[in-house]
Amino acid sequence: MQDAIDRGGDRTEAFRGRVGTVLFLAVFLFSWITLSPFVDLSGAVVLDQSARASSALNQLVSLGLFACMLGFGLLHPMRRIILQPRVLLGLIFAWLGFVSIILSAYPFQGIKGMVLAVIAVVNASVFLLLPRCEQHFAKLLGIGCLIVLSVAYYGILFKPALSIHQASEALEQINAGLWRGHFRHKNDAAVAMVVMALFGLFVMNVWSRLAGAVIVCLAFVFLVNTGGKTSTAMLPAVLVVAWIFEKVRVLRVPIVIGGVALFNLFAIGSAVIRPLGEFVTELGIDATFTNRADVWRLAFTAIAEQPLTGYGLKGFWQTSQLVNGGGSVETWAVAAAHAHNSYLEVILMMGVPGLVLTLAWLFVIPLYHISRIDPANEHSHLTRLFIRIWLYVIFHACLESLFFEGADPLWFTFLIVIYGLFLQTAAALNPAYHPKPQGIVAHA
Repeated sequence: MQDAIDRGGDRTEAFRGRVGTVLFLAVFLFSWITLSPFVDLSGAVVLDQSARASSALNQLVSLGLFACMLGFGLLHPMRRIILQPRVLLGLIFAWLGFVSIILSAYPFQGIKGMVLAVIAVVNASVFLLLPRCEQHFAKLLGIGCLIVLSVAYYGILFKPALSIHQASEALEQINAGLWRGHFRHKNDAAVAMVVMALFGLFVMNVWSRLAGAVIVCLAFVFLVNTGGKTSTAMLPAVLVVAWIFEKVRVLRVPIVIGGVALFNLFAIGSAVIRPLGEFVTELGIDATFTNRADVWRLAFTAIAEQPLTGYGLKGFWQTSQLVNGGGSVETWAVAAAHAHNSYLEVILMMGVPGLVLTLAWLFVIPLYHISRIDPANEHSHLTRLFIRIWLYVIFHACLESLFFEGADPLWFTFLIVIYGLFLQTAAALNPAYHPKPQGIVAHA
């Protein structure tokens, strides 16, 4: 009888592993490639990520994958980790819903954006349950990265007009000649290549040195050709900062809290505080941060009018109230797609209380989980991967808006990392797959 039960358990585990493999690659590729790669930018194309949601097929596939992910998660022995920490997430989405639905001038857009945000959080909380173990995770990650990079280089070789910025594009003709692959913009491609390189380093150490080295090399070459100077500089910088973060425990809070605060002070502060802007210019740094200064000044003006509640999700930028405001705001920044700073964007969406709740979720809780990671896992390749991506995103967020962007692959990856750090606090692989006490599947 016991043998029969054991065989039944093995068959269930094997079936779960096959389903997990398919779902992992499907969700990963849907996020990083999408159903509409190689977009023609010569016409009036919206460059922000929200344009992806206009496709009915995209919505159907997104909902189908969400249903599969939710079903897999609810049937998994570790289903209780889904949507953790539930109290804090409940407060965040309750406040976001209150602002976006009740107080926003554009409630429909807010509801739509919040649904996508919830789907992203649920999918991310299930994603790390899909692989059987750390090595399986690395293998799937390596395969996924190689497919993404293959698609990107396929575009460069065979669809250059749709993969390399052209002078004939409707916007930003200055980018002509820079690579973007199957992404909508060279900056999106640069961010993707940084993440691919970090994935490649992990794959090289856990699954295949050859595959990992190929991923790193292909990603770096592509990154350089995107012309993304900030992303190119941040790749080695995040490796150094992550090394210091890992080795010197006492500097962890200053690096995260102090580092992000200082970055924002120099970036945003230079836009609104003239002496600071002059000082930054004297250092040889572009004080406008590629013309973001006008956007930040506009954002600060708007925040001053509604500091507690904000304007709701999707309730400020590119709205008729802002764009057609009767000329009351004379700046090109009224046409901006977002604040180019995730922290400012959260205040615009949810006010200062929303920012406090968000920072607790994305900063304080990960720091707490990192402090609780068992010494056997503290310096593992998996923990190192999660910390590198976490640090990269929180600093990258100082120059781009990505928090609560349900369709943004970097935001989705960031959420996965948040859950990964939580799982690493009690990581223990199934002994049937791996003898070492480190990996994806944890007991919670």
